[in-house]
Amino acid sequence: MGTQAQQRPAAGGLRRRLKRTRKRLAQDLARRLGPAVLAVLRRTWSEEVLGAEHFAAAEEQGKGRFMALWHGRMIVALPFHAGRDYSVLVSPSSDGDVSERLLEAFGYGVIRGSTSRGGARALREMLSVLRAGKMLAITPDGPRGPRHSMNPGLVWMARATGFPVIPCGFICDRAWHASSWDSFTVPKPKARVMVVYREPVRVERDASPEDCERASELIRERIFEAERRGFEHMGLEPDW
Repeated sequence: MGTQAQQRPAAGGLRRRLKRTRKRLAQDLARRLGPAVLAVLRRTWSEEVLGAEHFAAAEEQGKGRFMALWHGRMIVALPFHAGRDYSVLVSPSSDGDVSERLLEAFGYGVIRGSTSRGGARALREMLSVLRAGKMLAITPDGPRGPRHSMNPGLVWMARATGFPVIPCGFICDRAWHASSWDSFTVPKPKARVMVVYREPVRVERDASPEDCERASELIRERIFEAERRGFEHMGLEPDW
């Protein structure tokens, strides 16, 4: 009995080590080959935009703004704002290392941290981007979920800065989905990819905690509305 009890934990530890090793190898492969593979895939995608008027409404002269999208849609989003000097908040993790490599290859600026973790340096970088009148993309359910949840940090930043949040839906008609918490989406060759913008959400500087909660829920609802509209436009059911 004692020998069997000792073997079970040992076997469990081996499985965990093998899982971590496979993940590290996959991350290393993604860092090395991901940008080139995505560049090839992107040339086969057709791209479409809905709700551009909502995006334009937030582009006040010299004013920063936030873009809110789900963590699992980051690859779908890549082509739409590539090379436009937008910045993306990326988690300080090994998964974030892969995201950083892909984003930089497509011309995005990268800030390592999170709306709740990352220290004063990340906060200073975010404020610098916003005050320069640029876009800062944030995934409110990242970096660890749950999927489609809302980290309160986004609304806190919007309240503190006064800059609007543009809820965005990024979808495609054919994709690979990873077996990860966010069902990470990678459009397949010849996919139709689409961004749908919804009305910007503004959070007043004197907003109460209850007001902030309502604003957070409103952003969440509008991201869902954006994705739903995109899927309807393609004649598809949502893939949530």
